[in-house]
Amino acid sequence: MNLPLVNNYRQLLLDDCPMIDVRAPVEFQTGSLPSAENLPLMVDEERHQVGLCYKQQGQQAAIELGHKLVSGDIKAQRIQAWQDFMTANPNAVLYCARGGLRSQLTQEWLAEAGIECPKVEGGYKSLRGFLFNYLNDYCQSHKFFILSGMTGTGKTDIIQQLPTGVDLEGAANHKGSSFGRPLDCQPVQIDFENKIALDLLKVQNQHPQKTVILEDESRNIGARHLPHYFSDLMAQSSFVVIDMDFEERLERLWQEYVIERHSKTMAFFGSTGEQEFANYLTESLLRVKKRLGGQRTKELLDSMENAIAVQHQDNFASHRHWLTVLTQEYYDPMYSYQLDQKKELVVFRGSRSEVVEYLTFHSEGM
Repeated sequence: MNLPLVNNYRQLLLDDCPMIDVRAPVEFQTGSLPSAENLPLMVDEERHQVGLCYKQQGQQAAIELGHKLVSGDIKAQRIQAWQDFMTANPNAVLYCARGGLRSQLTQEWLAEAGIECPKVEGGYKSLRGFLFNYLNDYCQSHKFFILSGMTGTGKTDIIQQLPTGVDLEGAANHKGSSFGRPLDCQPVQIDFENKIALDLLKVQNQHPQKTVILEDESRNIGARHLPHYFSDLMAQSSFVVIDMDFEERLERLWQEYVIERHSKTMAFFGSTGEQEFANYLTESLLRVKKRLGGQRTKELLDSMENAIAVQHQDNFASHRHWLTVLTQEYYDPMYSYQLDQKKELVVFRGSRSEVVEYLTFHSEGM
């Protein structure tokens, strides 16, 4: 049976081509692609049994066991799931780990059902390898604009509105501070790296002569970390700094850390939302206890707990007190120190509007 094979990895990824990932769920969870859906040929326990058989009795015995485990109604259900996906996504492709037996068998079963679906040569390993190599190669021949500024200057908003911006915090699903952890989970490390590479690939494809703009980040964004060669390049790139009055920054932080977070927490957790919000605030503060010191942390916890107690009576206004102290005594000194270390790399600084204008007109061919 002569079935179609595809290896145009770049175009598949640029097009967000729908993909059927037939690996077992445990494999999918350790790393996948944004446009892929996990519709496994074998579930975890079946894959485990086949793997043991392969080690003990060889390939042919493992294949026979696989056919025995995935047969009858189970086989029919899995073929139906693939058919449903193909009906909804006629241009889809499929892959397994390395483009071997599992994707071949999936193709054959679909073909027997009257559906032709190309499989990706080399499977997920080749797609992942393409993105890994692309990111590495890009960092050998390019530099970035790094958007910097004190906490509360709205750097992420600017990154998201600029056509050459790549949102690292979005890829990590974390705002990059002690108060920035998500309501749900961060992606696994490989998914984080895949997303950065894919976002970068798309920006470069659309704006090949322009310089990509990133937000100033440490190597770690929550529990995820930037590849060392990527963060090294960021540290050597040109910095553009937003200047903003403290009161305006405080208002932005209050809206983000308190008002918006409370609203999202209530929507996410429902009846337990109030307690979850209180836990989020106190746990976030305790993460910076070492830098603040025990006594200052205790004072801020007291202020925070008082604010939580009256937040529905004063429209959350009391939260501004602890947030003011935290910003002035923790975030601002930390950012001032970090910016001072990079002062020779700063090529421009100004208001938000001035920074947006600068980045818009100076990203050509750096």
